Amino acid sequence: MSDYFHSLMSRRRALSLLSATALVPVASSDRIQKTAPPAARSKMGDLIHYSSLQDVARLIAARAVSSVELTGHMLDRIATVDATLKSYATVMADSALADAKAADHDIQAGTYRGPLHGVPIAVKDLCYTKGVRTMSGTPVLKDFIPDADSTVVVKLREAGAVMLGKLNLTEGAMAGYHPSFDVPLNPWNRDRWPGASSSGSGVAAAAGLCFAAIGTDTGGSIRFPSSANGIVGLKPTYGRVSRFGVQGLADSLDHVGPMARRVADVAIMFDAIAGRDPNDPTSLDAPAAATFKALGGGVRGLRVGIDREYALKGIDNGQAAAIEAALKVLTGLGVRLVDVRMPDLKSIGDTWIALCASEAAAAHRANYPARADQYGPYFRTIMAMGARTTPEQLDQARKAREAFAAQFVNVLESVDAMAGPSGGDPAWPVTRTLQTGPLADFHKAWGSSAPRATDFTFPADLAGTPAICLPSGFSPDGLPYSIQFVGRRLSESTLCRIAHAYEQATSWHTRHPAV
Repeated sequence: MSDYFHSLMSRRRALSLLSATALVPVASSDRIQKTAPPAARSKMGDLIHYSSLQDVARLIAARAVSSVELTGHMLDRIATVDATLKSYATVMADSALADAKAADHDIQAGTYRGPLHGVPIAVKDLCYTKGVRTMSGTPVLKDFIPDADSTVVVKLREAGAVMLGKLNLTEGAMAGYHPSFDVPLNPWNRDRWPGASSSGSGVAAAAGLCFAAIGTDTGGSIRFPSSANGIVGLKPTYGRVSRFGVQGLADSLDHVGPMARRVADVAIMFDAIAGRDPNDPTSLDAPAAATFKALGGGVRGLRVGIDREYALKGIDNGQAAAIEAALKVLTGLGVRLVDVRMPDLKSIGDTWIALCASEAAAAHRANYPARADQYGPYFRTIMAMGARTTPEQLDQARKAREAFAAQFVNVLESVDAMAGPSGGDPAWPVTRTLQTGPLADFHKAWGSSAPRATDFTFPADLAGTPAICLPSGFSPDGLPYSIQFVGRRLSESTLCRIAHAYEQATSWHTRHPAV
């Protein structure tokens, strides 16, 4: 537990906080389930929102701070900070406080469920939440209120987590936003890209607006916003986390995973949400995740592969230097670097877009093309592409995917993990107009600023293998650099061990945006 907490919380002070329910009303009623009642401003301190999930869990378990007070503090901060950053689509203030009160009651009665019990988190707004709208970033679904929770939400609630609300995303979880929806702003620099579809999750975690978040990754949408916002993102093995009750983008490519400011926090979240789900036929009957327990296992003797031509050429020079420096840190910890050769990537983009576009059109068949004019220009173009994809083209894409996946898996079998960029470059300059406009304009700007971005994210999605990314430095203008580790199927524990060892040997995770 940090010195900050020791100075913040004397036992007498902590006990005085147990009865507090301090928060201010959350503004902007169209973004809130129900506004919290007025009360005094939280007295918890100005920095607790940047603490790790693990640290606040210890405080809650020790009854040194109440979940109600912590939740009130986070709602207060959301009201103050998110009016600008726009990471939340819906703030569930009343139900969050009710969850927190129930958690405090259980813990005081001696029933403690584990490190998520009483901890405020948030989920991407395509995860179904019973009785709370799930809009998926599109006006077509703006009035959709599920009658049941998604499996991932069920598991988080069972672990005792407090649900602060639903986080903004691109329309349909693709890459462009609907013009009528909020676009989250990168807290490090509001004129830079906030990442792809899980941008609200990345912004909220980075800005101290939740202690962890759920994102989804179809072509990089956990890793892009994690790298752009300087946090940790884990894309699990395909099927390791149930997708039941999560609005789909591309059924064969979608992954659900955790995002947070520390590797240990991501491991805690992953352990809670992983597992076989009879409601999801693609979920895996794999051994229970014990990722958090494995973090202290050390990395000496582990083999980390690197293809320097693939990983370090044609990207930002500072990013490349940060990855080289990270590899030196790992070798100092006993990791053995192994030269590997990445499979040919020349057709990977065409393969991915054929699969994603056709599956997106299928996922929205209830509303597309019947309500095509209600979708934004970016996502409407994607679904039109999918609708034009012929069975022969789809079959060809599936075969190309299978061939690439086999080659990529073969490379991964030769090492314990493979290192590289999370997206190629720091967050690139972007505008709201660009992000809500036509697909061609957005991709022209993206391709000019970060031409190799998807080279580093598509492979693990197509192969269904796990990947983790985390901060590895900062650019001269203060933007996060990020490193990615990709591993064999079901190797999340190994990836987290490597990432945790690197994180603990450096101090990048201690830096936070000034918001």
